[in-house]
Amino acid sequence: MDFRVTENDHTFRTHARTWLATHLADAVSPRAWERELGQAGWIGIGWPEGGGAGYGNRPAPLAHQVVWAEEYARSAAPPRMGHIGENLLAPTLIAYGTEEQRRRHLPPIARGETLWCQGYSEPGAGSDLAGIRTTATPDGTGAYTVTGQKIWTSLAQDADWCFVLARTEPGSTRHRGLTFLLVEMDQPGRIEVRPIRQMTGTSEFNEVFFDGARAAEAVGGEGDGWAVALGLLALERGVSTLAQQIGFARELEEVVAAAVASGAADDPVIRAQLVRQWAELVTMRRHALRTLGATGEPGAPSVAKLLWGGWHQRLGELAVRVRGEAGAVGPAPWSATDPYQLSDAQRLFLFSRADTIYGGSDEIQRNIIAERVLGLPREPR
Repeated sequence: MDFRVTENDHTFRTHARTWLATHLADAVSPRAWERELGQAGWIGIGWPEGGGAGYGNRPAPLAHQVVWAEEYARSAAPPRMGHIGENLLAPTLIAYGTEEQRRRHLPPIARGETLWCQGYSEPGAGSDLAGIRTTATPDGTGAYTVTGQKIWTSLAQDADWCFVLARTEPGSTRHRGLTFLLVEMDQPGRIEVRPIRQMTGTSEFNEVFFDGARAAEAVGGEGDGWAVALGLLALERGVSTLAQQIGFARELEEVVAAAVASGAADDPVIRAQLVRQWAELVTMRRHALRTLGATGEPGAPSVAKLLWGGWHQRLGELAVRVRGEAGAVGPAPWSATDPYQLSDAQRLFLFSRADTIYGGSDEIQRNIIAERVLGLPREPR
């Protein structure tokens, strides 16, 4: 990627920063905020125009995608409910879907009207997706009937649609016989969503049960789901990684400030750990920028996941450690009606324990690098 910043980039950054400062006060609810972003053309920046009326998004160069992601994170705007549809499904449809599928699904995502969730992980088939047991059977109309269970499904309780990896070839094993399906979530009696309460007391993740649910269409063709799924996982570590790092930088600043306030920064060991966190964050940003413009670079997504997962986990540990005894005490005042209260540092510590597991565990990422980049033999099963 060309790291030189043009006058046009500066102008776009100023426009994005000004719009966010003006409209953030209007973020009354997550869904309303998504629609406001869509109306202003901030969803789908950089998707291809699609010819004719396009897909309702704002065509822009890669540099502008990076600028918007950074400014959004820097403004401390609300977490995006539409992230999965915009940054995972949409690029997958652009790469593997038909034009009819793109025309049907991309415009409502760009308008902020349709929310998506990802149906990949299952009990016993988390990072090892090839172990999927959810089945889908053709119903004779071009659609499929889906039966099975997914787990750790982010935002499923709010999603309108789910893209589901299911086994469509009876008797198939591992990566063979899988199909990438699009499933509408509003199917009472056929789809049940159960929130999973986490250590943080919140429930971003869910279990999803499919009992004869209807999947209207497949992306990439029947039996080609593994290739589509791998393509999507590569896209998952794209521009949004840079925005994530802006949030990481803000968290690091808060940890440093807490270390100074508590006196922990006078400890040479703590001080060295803080400096290392800063240096590794700079390294992550350079890696993300270098690989953004590279297409098909093997192992790059896995390297990125290994870098930020462990980094964020160590930051969570530091966030509590630099506060000393106060790091183990909940925020005041304690409430009998809501006893499960956490400080921001405690929430960061607890949630970051999962960073090296979700999105592909560290063990799986290392296997991918070993086999696909270094050419080492597959691990014995």
